[in-house]
Amino acid sequence: MAKLILTYKLKPGVTREQYEHWTRTVDYPSMRGLARVKSFVNHRTTGLLIGAGQPSADYVEVFDIPDLDGFVKNDLPGAVVQKVMGEFMGFVVDPQFIVAEEVA
Repeated sequence: MAKLILTYKLKPGVTREQYEHWTRTVDYPSMRGLARVKSFVNHRTTGLLIGAGQPSADYVEVFDIPDLDGFVKNDLPGAVVQKVMGEFMGFVVDPQFIVAEEVA
């Protein structure tokens, strides 16, 4: 099963409250409603365990996607994902979309 991991910072002027309200009311229900998304959780970063400074991202999203090819071919260009992505890009700066798999 593929993991899709997103990391990003909020745009200047976007508050955590604004973004997290959108996450709960739009992003979660829309993306969790897709058949190819087994699970999706957004994590707010709170600091570094080791070292000084701030984390490189404000948020880290983790998706479990059993059928990544189907997601890319069918869901990604679809109306639901395109609407969510359009709104998402209004909140964030320089998102990274990382595909990962478990080391077995």
